[in-house]
Amino acid sequence: MDDLDIVHRIGELADEEHALERSHAGRPLSGAELERLRAVEVALDQSWDLLRQPRGRRDAGEDPADATVRDEEVVERYQQ
Repeated sequence: MDDLDIVHRIGELADEEHALERSHAGRPLSGAELERLRAVEVALDQSWDLLRQPRGRRDAGEDPADATVRDEEVVERYQQ
């Protein structure tokens, strides 16, 4: 997946996240909506991480092509 594909995916996920947040129209999100929102948030974090990895790998003298999607446990521990 190249950078443009990742950026496109980030845009799709961000749109879905905003739609979920707006769709409740003053009511609490259902369990399924909350679950999907959480999954979208994780996928967004993973996508941003995947977009940044090649630069970090290059700076560390590693092959940028070795960038991979990291587990939720890894990307969710990053400091914002």
